[in-house]
Amino acid sequence: MIADNARTLGFDPDRLARVGTRIDADIAAGRYHGAQLKVGRRGHLVLDAVHGDADRAAGRRMRGDETFVSFSIGKQFTNALVLNRIERGDLHLAMQVGEIIPGFRTRGLREVTVFHLLTHTSGILSAIPAVPLDVITNVEKLTEWIGTQRPESLPGERVNYSIIAAHAVLADLVRRVDGRGRSFGRIITEDLFEPLGMRNTSLGPRADLVAKLCPVVACYEEPGMFYPQEVAGVGQVVLMEGAEVPAGGYLTTSADLHRFASMLARGGELDGVRILSPRTLAYCAQNHTGDRRNVLFDYARDTRGWAPWPANIGIGFFVRGSGIQPGPLSNFSSPQTFCGWGAGSTCFWVDPVSELTFSFLSTGLMEETYHCERLQRLADLVVTALVD
Repeated sequence: MIADNARTLGFDPDRLARVGTRIDADIAAGRYHGAQLKVGRRGHLVLDAVHGDADRAAGRRMRGDETFVSFSIGKQFTNALVLNRIERGDLHLAMQVGEIIPGFRTRGLREVTVFHLLTHTSGILSAIPAVPLDVITNVEKLTEWIGTQRPESLPGERVNYSIIAAHAVLADLVRRVDGRGRSFGRIITEDLFEPLGMRNTSLGPRADLVAKLCPVVACYEEPGMFYPQEVAGVGQVVLMEGAEVPAGGYLTTSADLHRFASMLARGGELDGVRILSPRTLAYCAQNHTGDRRNVLFDYARDTRGWAPWPANIGIGFFVRGSGIQPGPLSNFSSPQTFCGWGAGSTCFWVDPVSELTFSFLSTGLMEETYHCERLQRLADLVVTALVD
């Protein structure tokens, strides 16, 4: 649905309608099963798109109120809370993790800082940890295990996206400095989700959200960043009782994701609740990894013929930067545009110059490089529908 005031907000409604046409065409071609997309500008919802199936196997069509597994956009939920704790003085970017967590006072991990964790330059494990499920779903246990492992590279040496490990450590830092004995899941619910009115978002399972959950199903068979069975396994892990996976184990809705993106677009404040300072966001939404590539995407050179490109990682967010390159952001967006995206299915971005937000959740997961292409095409359509 395109809002009646879309033209007043600077959009050409006919151009904006191309977004839904593209989504329908992709679903019809079997590229994925369904999607929800919300586009906002200047605090107003301009496009509220609902397409396809929530659960194709069960014949359940998408209605608009479904719950989705966040995948890695959950990292930005975690990161927002970490940045909030930096603003409170509980943490700081140059702080060595070992000041708070004893396991990081060892050789190899001693130099790891909060900045390294937020920019994926810490050198700690990139892949999914090969540990029992009761460890991978427990922030304290997983952090303790990470502290026994030698890093893959020296802190600051290279950019290698940490799928799960880095955000377990960040969550444990928040938990330890909280000083009130709260679990990380309770902290982020009480200090981020509830103040922002994100009432349908949780870390791990919550009965009312599970009842509306879109199952995690892969729409591809060829190996890519993840094998299809690995992606499906994530959905099972997230639903384990008591599971806390701060890197991507959240359940959320398109309405809640839109509220989160709106808070960021408004400089860290929404409906009178301030989570972050505009200065923090302006500094963090810059490229802090220079020209270095993201090693995690090296596989795309062989599988897709993609030449290496800059990682463009800010402090807690991916950023647009400059130049023509693959990724989830439109190459027509402003260089200040920043985002988060999750394996094969999820994304949000904020363009502070154009005052735009984009919040996307989908079913029928795509292989990661094709997901990036899908997102970039949709982002192009949204950005080029803006004529004022």
